[in-house]
Amino acid sequence: MQYIIDLIEDVREQIGNNESYRVTAGLLKTDVSDSKRLIYSGEAGLNAYHIDKIAKVLRFEIDGSESQLTIGELIPSLLILDMDAMMYALKMDVNTQYSDMEIVGFGKNDDEKRYILFIKI
Repeated sequence: MQYIIDLIEDVREQIGNNESYRVTAGLLKTDVSDSKRLIYSGEAGLNAYHIDKIAKVLRFEIDGSESQLTIGELIPSLLILDMDAMMYALKMDVNTQYSDMEIVGFGKNDDEKRYILFIKI
């Protein structure tokens, strides 16, 4: 499980808080021939996020809109959170079938200026 503090640290280390990077979801699926191996299965842009203080979760969403979430929109609002909120889990709602998905890791694509949040199905 990843937390807000992990995301903030990774963004700083991997892309130097570059505000122009778009935040995307990367889908990993378990290899049918080797259950210990994950296969990259595609990517989609994230449109929104919100902090659920009751569930203690930072939730990313793919809502079908044209908006594209960027690091410049995301990170400043996270840096002002209190220490308790820094330990909120990271989750993603892809669609009705795949909601409340746990974010398992991070990545980047420097050529296309994308910061990737990986989920596993």
